[in-house]
Amino acid sequence: MVLNRVLRSEESIARNVCDEPKREPKSALRATLLAKREAQQEQAGQDARNEALAIRLQEVLARHEARSVGFYWPVAGEFDARDALTRWLAADATRSAALPVVVKPHAPMVFHAWGADSPMKEGRYRIPVPAEEKAVVPELLLIPCVGFDADRYRLGYGGGYYDRTLAAWPNGARPVTIGVAYESGLCATLPRETHDMPLDAIVTESAVY
Repeated sequence: MVLNRVLRSEESIARNVCDEPKREPKSALRATLLAKREAQQEQAGQDARNEALAIRLQEVLARHEARSVGFYWPVAGEFDARDALTRWLAADATRSAALPVVVKPHAPMVFHAWGADSPMKEGRYRIPVPAEEKAVVPELLLIPCVGFDADRYRLGYGGGYYDRTLAAWPNGARPVTIGVAYESGLCATLPRETHDMPLDAIVTESAVY
């Protein structure tokens, strides 16, 4: 009952924030959605949202046969996927996980192996990265979304890191791309540019798009 009320509230928030996204520049829309997500962390029902999203994320991972998953270190109110990835790794010793590393600005990211006990160090933008620089090429990426629409287009932070990383993926074999977001980030239609590509799926606490 509590979770259902939370999810209905999230749908209402999403409609209010993103009614006319085309009229709002990406930067303004991004700021609005980030503020909404940060505020949501202190609202009633956040634990229920996180629990529901973790369950759906594990279901999505179970449907894919990827042996290696790249994900992200949570910042700015993003869903923390570390527990879900720890459980996914524990289920099969042949699996691996990795975190993105920004080597230099405006360049494709690389991925370094991560485990629950991995020593970490401060990376660029003060985001933690694995201390051991063991390169991994993930078969599936979990990509954080500031906003998204039902066509699976993503609004990120505006740095273009994932776009550049996917465009330069080794051997041109694009990984499966799964966006991770809260339902409050759902927009009617995001502003799009010619180079924008939809993700393969987006998972939230209430749906998989």
